[in-house]
Amino acid sequence: MTKNLLTTTEAATYLSMSKAFLERDRWAGARIPFIKIGSRAVRYRKIDLDAYINKQIRISTCDDSNI
Repeated sequence: MTKNLLTTTEAATYLSMSKAFLERDRWAGARIPFIKIGSRAVRYRKIDLDAYINKQIRISTCDDSNI
């Protein structure tokens, strides 16, 4: 099961985003679900990252709604 969990760095690489993006997301209310293990370890499930990517699909740059 832990093979399916990604560190913040691995998740950032998977999303082609910075590690700071994910850290800010957690601080600001977590649009991307994460798992907290113990008091410090943060992990992401690939399935949650894929769901986040799918929610970002738009058909126009002025489109605020999801498909």
